Amino acid sequence: MTCNIGKVDKIIRLVLGVVIIIWGVMNNSWWGAIGLIPIITAFMGWCALYAILGINTGCKIK
Repeated sequence: MTCNIGKVDKIIRLVLGVVIIIWGVMNNSWWGAIGLIPIITAFMGWCALYAILGINTGCKIK
């Protein structure tokens, strides 16, 4: 797995993930757990969907 998520994309994913989790907690819904996906991909620096679609938002490909 090579990096395919840039710095700005990581920040957006972290913020979006936290917002989704907070929404889920406020609504007492397990759907808030979906917020873990963008957070995990931000920390990994790799997104499977980006790899399938050939998208690279900032990391250098070796």
